[in-house]
Amino acid sequence: MKVVKVGLLGLGTVGGGTVNVLTKNSQHIARRSGCLIKVISASARDLSRKRICATDGIQLTDRPEDIIKDPEIQIIVELMGGEEPAKSLILEALSLGKHVVTANKALIANHGNELFEAASKNKVTLAYEAAIAGGIPIVKAMREGLSANSIDWLAGIINGTGNFILTEMSDKGSAFDDVLKEAQVLGYAEADPEYDVEGIDAAHKLCILASLAFGMPLNFKRVYTEGISKITPLDVTYAEELGYRIKHLGVAKKTSQGVEMRVHPTLIPEKRLIANVNGVMNAVVVKGNAVGPTLYYGAGAGAEATASAVIADIVDICRQPDLSSGTAVPALGFSPDALEELPILSIEEVETAFYLRLSVEDKPGVMAAITKILADNGISIEAVQQKEPEQHGANAQVILLTDQVIEESLITALAEIESLDSIIEPAVRIRVESLE
Repeated sequence: MKVVKVGLLGLGTVGGGTVNVLTKNSQHIARRSGCLIKVISASARDLSRKRICATDGIQLTDRPEDIIKDPEIQIIVELMGGEEPAKSLILEALSLGKHVVTANKALIANHGNELFEAASKNKVTLAYEAAIAGGIPIVKAMREGLSANSIDWLAGIINGTGNFILTEMSDKGSAFDDVLKEAQVLGYAEADPEYDVEGIDAAHKLCILASLAFGMPLNFKRVYTEGISKITPLDVTYAEELGYRIKHLGVAKKTSQGVEMRVHPTLIPEKRLIANVNGVMNAVVVKGNAVGPTLYYGAGAGAEATASAVIADIVDICRQPDLSSGTAVPALGFSPDALEELPILSIEEVETAFYLRLSVEDKPGVMAAITKILADNGISIEAVQQKEPEQHGANAQVILLTDQVIEESLITALAEIESLDSIIEPAVRIRVESLE
């Protein structure tokens, strides 16, 4: 049986998981790929660190460039993370005619256009299934399984840390800061959780998904990003009373005006399957014009779950009749010369429904003033609730669900509402998606 030699750049959680899965399932993988896949070298910053995998037969080095230049190695697996030196190493590997597999979503989102062009020029493959949603084969589904469809929209819970936090807030009524500390203790959140809780990690993934969906070059800078740090237990409770769950959602939608790419907290009807994705799990809904909505669910992170996606890419490369040439499947699912620069909408141009919570003085005429301003700005109300204060003289909470509205119109209306003497503090607003 043909032996395919692999070099790992990075031997941390995912790198160790990749070695473990290749070892545990070696016979099964060989039957599928027609090759014996063997990791012969791996780089790590700290060679003395204890590993989660056996390293017998693997040459360890702190010089990743040596792995790139090794003529025996046919496939490079980049699991270092970060943009540099990962980008430079990948470009060198591609120039040397080596296939590359990566789990680096930030690198693909920010530099994918350049990297894919380099892979195409050198007639090799740059694969990245593990960059999005861990072990869920969402890239393969969109590039291949849904290739007959024009994609209308997609929406995904694509960051497990954020989903864990919102789930715990819902289940326990805990405040954001308390759940974040719990997530850090459990290892779900980093010491610096900004990328997870402020939506940057999800935005990287959404950028790639949008390009896969609509056949456009990657454009991370145009993804609107909003985190979950301002979500309160009060809003979680009120949303559930209205029949919704709050999720940190990435949404990409193609409209007649242009493409929406946005990551933000979102109310989703509790009857939707994705509204019931809890804990650290991920899920993506993709709506094709032929197949309708399709749901992809599974572990979005973890050593072996992510390794599953890494190895799937390696197997795809090994299945090629000639390892010296690249895959026939284009990197973004469309022929490179067929990618289109599409107009991308600003968040102010996007049309969605809204959940609004207003803290108001408990006195006559307040609701009438609020509803008049909304009506004057062409905003219809779907539902309204007024929560009476617990004691006399305290502030009341007014909860509104609006119909679909251009965000710019809502911003204008809220500025007028917040100028009223009866409004105690700035309004809380969270977008609502029906996902129909």
